Amino acid sequence: MNLLPYLYFNGRCEEALSFYASCLGGGVSVLELHRFAGSPMAKEAPADWSQKIMHASLGTEGRPLLLASDGMANAPSEPPRGFSLAYGASSAEEADRVFAALAEGGNIQMAIGETFFAARFGMLTDRYGVAWMVNCDR
Repeated sequence: MNLLPYLYFNGRCEEALSFYASCLGGGVSVLELHRFAGSPMAKEAPADWSQKIMHASLGTEGRPLLLASDGMANAPSEPPRGFSLAYGASSAEEADRVFAALAEGGNIQMAIGETFFAARFGMLTDRYGVAWMVNCDR
């Protein structure tokens, strides 16, 4: 079984995927990308959405980590609520780097730092309204 989050970006998907690949590093890249143009959904999308993303995946080594879309122009999605994406770093330095990158243009709920349960832990909402927890185990 593989459980993956599917995020909607209301027309900013390509920008968001590029941002996440840059923030996460480590070979994370867009694995799959389908635009409305040339798809069965082309007739459902406004002309100015032809190059928007109908479906994409972001991952590493051929393994998707999250799925994403611009959504539908006539049905904008609400910012996600009630969950966070959790990033597990392999070092405190990696956790600090990823947290700082994701926080750029976003909101920090809990600054990253040492806690009783982790070498590093922090919580933020990124510039796209997606909540993140960045963790590095002891």
